[in-house]
Amino acid sequence: MKPLLGHRRPVPAQVAVYAFVIVPFLALLAAVPVAWGRGLAWLDVVLAVSFYVVTCLGATVGFHRYFTHGAFKAHRWLRITLAVAGSLSVQGPILHWVADHRRHHAFSDQEGDPHSPWLFGTSPAALVRGFWHAHLGWVLNRDLTNQERFAPDLLADRDIRIVHRLFGPLTVVTLAAPALLGGLITWSWWGAATAFFWAGLVRVTALHHVTWSVNSVCHMIGDRPFAARDRSANFWPLALLSMGESWHNLHHADPTCARHGVLPGQIDVSARLIWLFEKAGWAWDVRWPTPKRLARIRLQNA
Repeated sequence: MKPLLGHRRPVPAQVAVYAFVIVPFLALLAAVPVAWGRGLAWLDVVLAVSFYVVTCLGATVGFHRYFTHGAFKAHRWLRITLAVAGSLSVQGPILHWVADHRRHHAFSDQEGDPHSPWLFGTSPAALVRGFWHAHLGWVLNRDLTNQERFAPDLLADRDIRIVHRLFGPLTVVTLAAPALLGGLITWSWWGAATAFFWAGLVRVTALHHVTWSVNSVCHMIGDRPFAARDRSANFWPLALLSMGESWHNLHHADPTCARHGVLPGQIDVSARLIWLFEKAGWAWDVRWPTPKRLARIRLQNA
């Protein structure tokens, strides 16, 4: 069997990781005083929400449900579009992302899981350390998951290898595009600057922490109506912001299911987008939940 870990992240790439984490976070800290000082316009809100939705769905529908778990099949153009949209979320190149997540499922909440909050014990101090590790600490680890073991199918795909190599330029695009639009629409440098701040930096860091919260919070707090071999849980406050990803217990109980929010009232925007893809004929063989499938994994006392 191929080893769990591959090569280590080169130093320049490691410096870039710290920059991707720290710089947007500093922007988020500055957001409140900037808004208080009238540095937030309706255009900034519209751009930030628009880029958040597109890039979040690129990660949830593309990187996660499609590339990692094969919840549906898609035409080549949609496959490439989802890979690009996911890359614009600035959560790392697609091959790294998919390999990490498949490894997470292979060793969920056990030794070998790259981001479980339960790896250090159950004492208060251990849980604080575990939360930090699951939320952000693991991102800063230089050891990379072995792609040949966990993502050989994507390694063999020329289109995906190209998108993987274009992660740097796509990061520039996801930060520069809001600034360009803000500048052109307002025809001012100030409009470009505030759009870059809100729809670029703040949007990226907000999406980062929502995604990382699925790794941390959704393995510690919430309901567990389905039988999973780990501590994955449903955390409803994140459902809309995560586009349905925080219905995490069902996902771990049935990883290839295209819909995570399967119970009444569970909003799952990602599943609705997949449904639209299917209706348009762009996606097929969608793995939708069925009563029989759900009954098999539903806990009797839930």
